[in-house]
Amino acid sequence: MARSKKSSTKEPGRLKQMWQVFQMTRRHDSTAPWLILLGFLLPVLVAVVLSLFLGNGNWFTISMFILSGVLGGILVALVILGRRAERAAYSQIEGQPGAVGAVLKSGLRRGWVGNEMPVAVNGKTQDAIYRAVGKGGVALISEGAPSRTKRMLDDEQRKVARILPNVPITQLSVGREDGAIPLHRLPKSLKSLKKSLTKAEVVAVNNRLTSLQTQLPIPKGIDPMKARPQRGKVR
Repeated sequence: MARSKKSSTKEPGRLKQMWQVFQMTRRHDSTAPWLILLGFLLPVLVAVVLSLFLGNGNWFTISMFILSGVLGGILVALVILGRRAERAAYSQIEGQPGAVGAVLKSGLRRGWVGNEMPVAVNGKTQDAIYRAVGKGGVALISEGAPSRTKRMLDDEQRKVARILPNVPITQLSVGREDGAIPLHRLPKSLKSLKKSLTKAEVVAVNNRLTSLQTQLPIPKGIDPMKARPQRGKVR
């Protein structure tokens, strides 16, 4: 009787994942290693200085200060690595159709709701308009040259204003052109909008818009699933 062999695939360990994230980040961001090193060294240096002034020659107190500095340095380094890794991942898909949808699907900060599918598209140019709802109101985000997408943004704003006349509406353009914001700054730009809705109102507004939205066919070339970046697991 032949013995069946099961092929088991093991996921890489946490340290290996961190190393892979670091390598990917270093390839696309040459300043990341220096920022990570600086983020580690600063808490350590502060801890050493404090231990010399407050340790009173007690080696146990001094060692505890230094240990706290090392742990704090590791934490700061990991935070910097996570932020730079996310930015490097977004830089790889910037300019591709569906990139904004990928950010809205997986990169929004707390308090915002977005969808990876556009609410308006131009089949010829592959320009698209996306929508996000949060405490800052309704944000309409264009993907494409601002000169081409301005009319699409205005049309979509009029539609939303007819449904929700008392909700603030903000237009944002994502891209590399003048007047547009880089892809990796989109979550921060949304978070910086002045808060005008409560958590319950955000849910109500999003449900209202979603219920009235008709499904639009996605033009050839726009595939948000393919545009989604591999986000680093390190925070």
